Amino acid sequence: MEFKTLRNIENSFRQIRLYAIVFAVLCTSVVGYAVWQSYRFAELQRQKIYVLDNGKSLMLALSQDASINRPVEAREHIRRFHELFFTLAPDKRAIESNMKRAFNLADKSVFDYYKDLSEKGYYNRIISGNVQQRIEVDSVVCNFNTYPYAVRTYAKQYIIRSSNLTRRSLVTSCYLVNSVRSDNNPQGFNIEKFSVLENKDEEVIER
Repeated sequence: MEFKTLRNIENSFRQIRLYAIVFAVLCTSVVGYAVWQSYRFAELQRQKIYVLDNGKSLMLALSQDASINRPVEAREHIRRFHELFFTLAPDKRAIESNMKRAFNLADKSVFDYYKDLSEKGYYNRIISGNVQQRIEVDSVVCNFNTYPYAVRTYAKQYIIRSSNLTRRSLVTSCYLVNSVRSDNNPQGFNIEKFSVLENKDEEVIER
């Protein structure tokens, strides 16, 4: 009878120990899952930015890796430079203003190209002939596999005179290097080794 009682006690102890082990494993799993979910939640919250709107309400904005937008910013940088540099009006101050803003996006190679055109009297002819010039960028091809990034730009140049409109094809090449962002250079790139590969008449339309 005593032996049976001892066996019952031993079986009960084993069951209690088994239940304790299962309970401990369950608690550890719950704690581990809670910690993992807390860490995941914290990571998701770091991707959110709350912006105060005029001191009244909070607006939620999502942050993302800046490198994701670099190709878009590079193309916009090139596009903006071409618009500033090749859009001309028969106004000396307007030309100088555009050139000054374009120089903030590029290195000395652009200034040298501008100086060469200026010495040949190109801008004086624009002013004296009351000529309007504008550009439409067709495509910007950037190679992001190597640094500095090689870029080739294809565009149409329109030269508008009182007697006719000339459409020219424009192909340029350059390299992009990372630079400091500023009000004058919001994309944070700088153009190097700028050159014009092609600039020829395609069509002349009488007005």
